[in-house]
Amino acid sequence: MANLRLPMYQIRRILQLRQQGYSKRAIAATLAIARNTVEHYLAIIEAHFADLEQALSWQDEQLHRLFTYSVDPKADRLGDLYQRFEGFEQQLSKPGVTRFHLWATYKQANPNGVQYTQFCQRYKQWMRTQQTVMHLEHKAGDKLYVDFAGKRLSLVDQSSGEEKPVEFFVAILGCSQLTYAQAVASQNKEDFITALQNALHFLGGVPLAIVPDNLKAAVQTANRYEPDLNEAIQDFAAHYGTCIYPARSRRPRDKSLVEGAVNILYTRVYVPLQERIFHSLESLNQAIADLVEAHNQQLFQGKDYSRRQRFLSLEADLLRPLPMSPYLIKGYRMAKVLTNCHVLLQPDKHYYSVPHRFVSQAVKLIYTQQTVEIYHQHQRIATHTRVRLAHGYSTNMDHLPSHQQWVSQWSPAFFREQGLGKGPYVGQAIEQLLGRIEGSAGTYPQQIYRSCAGILSLARKVDSARLEKACERALHYGTVSYKVIRRILEAELDRLPLTEEVTCSIPTHDNIRGAAAYQ
Repeated sequence: MANLRLPMYQIRRILQLRQQGYSKRAIAATLAIARNTVEHYLAIIEAHFADLEQALSWQDEQLHRLFTYSVDPKADRLGDLYQRFEGFEQQLSKPGVTRFHLWATYKQANPNGVQYTQFCQRYKQWMRTQQTVMHLEHKAGDKLYVDFAGKRLSLVDQSSGEEKPVEFFVAILGCSQLTYAQAVASQNKEDFITALQNALHFLGGVPLAIVPDNLKAAVQTANRYEPDLNEAIQDFAAHYGTCIYPARSRRPRDKSLVEGAVNILYTRVYVPLQERIFHSLESLNQAIADLVEAHNQQLFQGKDYSRRQRFLSLEADLLRPLPMSPYLIKGYRMAKVLTNCHVLLQPDKHYYSVPHRFVSQAVKLIYTQQTVEIYHQHQRIATHTRVRLAHGYSTNMDHLPSHQQWVSQWSPAFFREQGLGKGPYVGQAIEQLLGRIEGSAGTYPQQIYRSCAGILSLARKVDSARLEKACERALHYGTVSYKVIRRILEAELDRLPLTEEVTCSIPTHDNIRGAAAYQ
């Protein structure tokens, strides 16, 4: 008879043959039905499902409801109505957007489309076909669901009595539903990773995947299919050999287990803690641990086993082993190398040296509580112990150019060592100059250092033996300075025996007055 709906088994057969690659004409011939009928059912399926596998996974009742309230979306009168329905839920959540506004937009694009009453009725019918819930089978060792509770706990300051709110972190295994919880100071990246690490060590193993919400501590940019994770959480996952698999945004059903666990813990943890006052996170977390363990030991309703028993019997052995060492929480910063061969770690306002060839280059700083590592194009170029001294400098002398290394080493001990290396008289001359730092008021040490450096530089122009003789003569004169020693060398007085007096004869001339003129 005309217009009778095909039985569900025959509709499923149409979908199976189509999935196997049969053409519409071949399906019609195989099942002995009209080709237009085959096209009608396939058009409805293709309008509501991304692939045929998804359609075949639906129950008969769900498919029956779909075909009851759906019509061929290719009909000219409807236009792109059913394609528009997919985005209506999100649009209607925006302030000021109404169904009438959406119908007017649809009508403008489809002048022959349905009127407002039919528009609303079809949208309601379409929404009924979307109200489906997928049953998730949780495999042992597969997923760990984590979340922060909406309601926060609090600490009380002992001196002021002020209450300080703290976050409540919850983690639950999918199969056994073994639960871990603790209080943390905030939802920032460091606190989140610390809580996550504590949860893994509480379980004694690592699941295949960790399912967090789209919180900023883990997800840099939310996306339905491929969210962008921040570098810290990716590094954490690589260290523990697991995968971070964020739930879809605004889809609490994706992590319904942890949502339910939070609601249960409101009763089993929050209520017993209401009459108690805590002044530190340590004492609060100890109380939480005791209550959560009691929760894990309690039998499931209507079952003869608890979460802890189910974990030990089914899931404990299927978790991956923990790494040998715990994860060190890392921070990441990009910075530019300054002309003084140092780079700034902004959180500490402290400067760290890098090799001078990287001046003006962009580098990445990866830092932990103890160390700071500096990378350029994925190659580590420097490592320092972390110092939290604001506006201070941590310098490796090997990173500086040779002339800066020379200047940076200037000190009394340095020049004494260098002077004695040239000879005993050079060492005495240097020692006499250095003695002026403490002996003369107003003498600036750097001035003396430069004089010492000048004397030592003369060794590059003459041999060490001549410099030694020149310093000996300067000491004999009782006047030691860079200029005096340089003049001795220029006049080659160092070549004369020290006992030989250097005399200066005055020529006779009519214009020169003698000694009698000065009596």
